[in-house]
Amino acid sequence: MNFFLKKLSLLPLVLLIGIAVFLISFFSSRNSDQRNFADISEKLFIGEMTANTLNMHYTIAYPEDYGIEYSPSLSVYQPDKSADNLSGQEELLSQLKKISPRRLTESDAYAYDLLISFLDNQRTGNHLYLYEEPLSPASGAQSKLPVLLAEYTFRSVTDVEDYLAILDQIDEFFAGLILFEQEKADAGLFMSDITADKVIEQCDNIMDKEQLLSGNHFLQTTFQERIDDLAADGIVSDGEKNNYIAENSRLLTDVVQPAYENAGDHIYLLKGSGRNNMGLFYYPEGQEYYQYLLRSNTGSYREIESIKNLLYGNFKDNYDQLILLSSEYAGLANEINRGQLALPLTEPTEILKDLQSKIIDSYPAFPAVPSYEAPSCTVKNISPSMESYSSPAYYLTPPIDCYGDNTIYINQGYNPGSLSLYTTLAHEGYPGHLYQTVYYRSYMEKTGGNRLRHILNYNGYQEGWALYVEMDSFRYAEQLTAEGASNTSRLIEYYRLNHALQLCLYSLLDIAIHYDGADFPQVQRILQTIGIIDEEAIRNIYEYIVEEPTNYLKYYLGYLEILELKAEARNLWKDNYSDYEFHRFFLEAGPSDFTNLKKRLHSKT
Repeated sequence: MNFFLKKLSLLPLVLLIGIAVFLISFFSSRNSDQRNFADISEKLFIGEMTANTLNMHYTIAYPEDYGIEYSPSLSVYQPDKSADNLSGQEELLSQLKKISPRRLTESDAYAYDLLISFLDNQRTGNHLYLYEEPLSPASGAQSKLPVLLAEYTFRSVTDVEDYLAILDQIDEFFAGLILFEQEKADAGLFMSDITADKVIEQCDNIMDKEQLLSGNHFLQTTFQERIDDLAADGIVSDGEKNNYIAENSRLLTDVVQPAYENAGDHIYLLKGSGRNNMGLFYYPEGQEYYQYLLRSNTGSYREIESIKNLLYGNFKDNYDQLILLSSEYAGLANEINRGQLALPLTEPTEILKDLQSKIIDSYPAFPAVPSYEAPSCTVKNISPSMESYSSPAYYLTPPIDCYGDNTIYINQGYNPGSLSLYTTLAHEGYPGHLYQTVYYRSYMEKTGGNRLRHILNYNGYQEGWALYVEMDSFRYAEQLTAEGASNTSRLIEYYRLNHALQLCLYSLLDIAIHYDGADFPQVQRILQTIGIIDEEAIRNIYEYIVEEPTNYLKYYLGYLEILELKAEARNLWKDNYSDYEFHRFFLEAGPSDFTNLKKRLHSKT
């Protein structure tokens, strides 16, 4: 499974957008709706940037070009600010609804519709913020933070000093999260002991004392590599470089490591206060929170039953195709038992180059990318010390004003075969996350789109697209095999169908566990009927879905929503339809929820 590492969203939902800064005085009868919305958009964007320097650094490379003045800071959870934020959100919604989108430019009107939908949905979940889990084992702060620190780009001395200032605040950041976890425990919403043990293990191991003392921790070695580059460019002197290296090690040892250790200790002390080791269904308002989370993470506003029917129908179609394929190809089982299919390309750079050449006919070229932003991609291996806590692969999103430098991480701990690596790089690279990101950034630069779009996050759009093109890449993999090798084509089709069936099944299990209340024995019986009989494997699947509600759905439901949108486009455009034009529409619309995407599709017809 591939994951898209975007911005650091580590705080409860009531703090995800800095809306408390909004005052009614921003509105004036002298200003037009267009001016008012532009003011709101700019204030929201700058407020989000100045609230968290780590997020800002990954969103914009040169804040001075945006007129942003800031002091390096991390967002720290403070309970007394929750009510202010909720009040500010209501005020913002009230004032937004006084604006007529018909009086806005086309791009701003779409941004307006997205913002209204985003805030309306967030409002439905505001009272449920204690259901958030910022320390989940698979995607929590404790594992995300080191990755973002290791890849924090140094372009100037200011970047280095901002980075060190962030390190110096990590103890306060984790103290805020511990306070939040205590509130969860008091409300009877604390994590299960099974989950707590995983989090404690991560807190103990990620900031390993022995590695820090030896100077071999990856946050020490990656810092030295980055500071060496600045020294080589003459931006810092050798003396300054050595001082920065020493200060980084001191902060990691004296601030960051104790913060992790303290977090682990507090989670240990809170163990036993969790009352539920099953799905959200078993919490008082768990079903309501799940519906909110489903909309937030997938961008799909369908009712639960509609989502189930969509998944069931897709599962049946793929299953029927798999059965037909097996009946037509008698040697399929033997081929599968021989292991992972080998492709002639095995190096990531070769694979990315091959994918770039193959997508030309179906995917549009980047809109007028300046020569200095011609996209490059570096493929790196995840640090061995982080392999156990990381996804099989992820793409690290570049800043909006420096989108030419892209990075994809591969987790060698998963030992991907050549077919898996090929489709994974399609998901993360071309025509997946890298391509989609560079396309939209360059389109925004060309058309002068609203900056608000860069802070509204739509996982279903992004992960759905990445899975959509990943599925498409299986046919590109077929083209790498010898011509006329029909058996190989059938084998590749088997792997595609099997991958789709697995993700669809896990998405159905997600709903069954969190909305319908399925327990472990029920999940075990379901998985055993399809041949998964190893109890440890079943336990791992069950625990992951319990700990990461809606994660599979943001991929697979997002993918199915794109297929539905594509079918709608084909019906509307008739003879004018082509995959190329549909992809162009989707990419130029940019990250969105699927309800607004469908409206946009109809308005363009």
